[in-house]
Amino acid sequence: MGKVTGFLEIDRQVHKYQPASDRIRHFREFTLPMSDKEVEKQAARCMDCGVPYCHGPTGCPIHNQIPDWNDLVYNGDWENAIRNLHSTNNFPEWTGRICPAPCEEACTLNLEDIPVAIKTVEQAIADKAYEMGFVRPQPPTRKTGKSVAIIGSGPAGLAAAQQLGRAGHHVHVYERESKPGGLLRFGIPDFKMEKHTIDRRVEQMEGEGVTFHCNVNVGVDKKVSELLAEHDAVLYCGGSETPRPAGIPGVDLDGVFDAMPYLVQQNKRVGGEDISSVAWPSKPIVAGGLHVVVVGGGDTASDCVGTAFRQGAVRVTQLDIRPQPPEKEDKLMVWPYWATKMRTSSSQAEGADREFQVATLEFVGEDGQLTGVRCCEVDEKRKPIPDTDFVIRADLAFIAIGFAGPVSSGVLSELKDELKTATDTRRSINVSADEKSYRTSVDRLYAAGDVRRGQSLVVWAIREGRQAARSIDLDLMGATVLPR
Repeated sequence: MGKVTGFLEIDRQVHKYQPASDRIRHFREFTLPMSDKEVEKQAARCMDCGVPYCHGPTGCPIHNQIPDWNDLVYNGDWENAIRNLHSTNNFPEWTGRICPAPCEEACTLNLEDIPVAIKTVEQAIADKAYEMGFVRPQPPTRKTGKSVAIIGSGPAGLAAAQQLGRAGHHVHVYERESKPGGLLRFGIPDFKMEKHTIDRRVEQMEGEGVTFHCNVNVGVDKKVSELLAEHDAVLYCGGSETPRPAGIPGVDLDGVFDAMPYLVQQNKRVGGEDISSVAWPSKPIVAGGLHVVVVGGGDTASDCVGTAFRQGAVRVTQLDIRPQPPEKEDKLMVWPYWATKMRTSSSQAEGADREFQVATLEFVGEDGQLTGVRCCEVDEKRKPIPDTDFVIRADLAFIAIGFAGPVSSGVLSELKDELKTATDTRRSINVSADEKSYRTSVDRLYAAGDVRRGQSLVVWAIREGRQAARSIDLDLMGATVLPR
C-alpha cells in the first residue's frame, strides 16, 4: 500500500450531512463533498491486511478491488482508479450512494469500529471521473450481428445491457415506465440519489449502441413471444415488486397505502412528470400537515419517513416488529459478516419516532377514513403480550414490509404455463433460473436480479446482470471475454 501506516495515523472520516433542519426543506442530495485531499487521506487508511475480506464472499458481491483503487486514489491517480472500479462495477456512482456497504462491515479495521471509508471513496472516484471527463461511451470495435432484448431497466437490466452492448451485440431494453431506471429512478428518493446520475449513464449506453424502448409493458403491450421471435436471446430483469401482504384489518381504509405508490409519485413530482404510473397506480398521496405511521423497519420504510418529513408531515412514527438491536455487536462472533446492530438512517435521524417490538393489529377509522393504528407489544417470538394494546393517531399510513416477488401480470401472466417459479425461504415467489447460466425453463429466455433471487441490494442486482450477460454472450458466441 502507498502508506502502510495510514490506518495508525489518520482518523476515519466520511461524508457529512446538511443539518436535518435544512435538508428536510428540499429533495436534493444532502451529503457534503469532501476535498480530493481529504478523500486521498481516507484511502491511505486501507492497510496491508493480508486477506482483504472487503471484497471476499462476506464483503462486496461484485468483488470490487478495493485495496487497489484505494491505493490509486492515495497516489492521486483518479483515472486509473475509475478504470479499476469500472472493471467490476458498471455503476459505482449508485453503489457509492445507496449501498449499505457490506465491504465496510468486512473491513479488518472494523474489528475496532473504524473501517476504511470505502463507500465515501467509491462515490468520490465516480463523481471525480465525471468531473474529469473520464466516463465516455465505449462502443464495441465490432458487431456480432446478434440481438438481445432485456425486459426491465433496473440495475440488473442496465448492467447486462452495458456488458452485452460492449460485447458487440445489438441490445434493446424495454421499460414499462416513462424513463429507464426502474426502482432506482422511481423508488429511491432523490435526496438519496439524484436521477441525473441515471440520465448520464443512459446517455453513455446510448452512445455505445444500446436502444431503450420506454412505455412498453412487456407481456401486455408487446408479448415475450414477439421478443423471442425478434431477438436471439431475451433477459428478464423485472425486479421484485409485489408488496408483501400485511394481512392487517383495515387496509381498505382511505389513508392506508403500500409504500411504493407513495415513493413513485414523489419521485415523479421531483422529476417534473405526471404522477400516473403503470406499475404503481394510486390516487395522489401527500403527507403535508398529517400524522403519518410507517409499518416496517427496512430501507423502503425509511424512505417513506424521509419523504413524509419533506412533504411537511406533523409527526412520523415508524413501527418495527423486531426487537431493538444492540448498540454494538460482538465483533469476535460476527465479523466479517453483516452485524445486526442498532442503525439509524439519515431519514430516521430527521425526527422519526421509532417503536420496536410492536405489532400492527388494525388500522382504525371513521366513515371510511383512517384515524389511527392499533398496536400491541410483542415478545421475542413476535407473540402479542396481553394488555399492551395502544392506539397511535394516524391520518396516513404506509405498509413497507418488503416484496414477495415479481408482479403476476405481464411476463408471468403470458408465460404462466411455461415459465417455472419457486418459493424461497422468505416465502417470495421468484422466477426459477440456474444460478450459473441464468437460463429459465423457456428456451432462450434468461432471468437475473431480484426477479430471480428475490428482494435484495442494488449491488447484487448489478452482479447478476453482469453474470447473466456473460452467460448469454457465451451461449450466443461459443466463447466470451466478459468477466464473471
